[in-house]
Amino acid sequence: MISYDYIRGLVEGEGTFTFSTNRAARRKIPAFAIKMHHRDKKLLEEIRNTLRLKNKIYIYNHQRNDGSVRAPQAMLIVRELDQLKDIIIPFFYKKLFGNKAKQFNEWIEKIWRDPDVPHSYKIIYKYHEWGRYDNDHRFDSN
Repeated sequence: MISYDYIRGLVEGEGTFTFSTNRAARRKIPAFAIKMHHRDKKLLEEIRNTLRLKNKIYIYNHQRNDGSVRAPQAMLIVRELDQLKDIIIPFFYKKLFGNKAKQFNEWIEKIWRDPDVPHSYKIIYKYHEWGRYDNDHRFDSN
């Protein structure tokens, strides 16, 4: 099993807290993603297993129209409310530094403020506001 600190370190460099958008439906689904070279698929699987996530690892092979050759990428993406609320947020809450901590905090705020985020996801911000994540110590060390 990979250490929690190792996972957080990888996410500092390779992860993102973002939104999956559906412009036609005017919906923004909060998402956590980590993308790496496809040769690191096993590492992403280990991260997924350590965090007890249910998601599969996707392999993407996006080539640019300019003729440049890009290596395939492996990606773990989490969009499901329960996994974000019960695993991803408490795992990273107040445990990131620098720009990634800023991105994470702004992401939580935007989940609340953005009218295009489904109402069900607003509970994430409420848990933050109520201090629930401050009292969740499941991911302090492993």
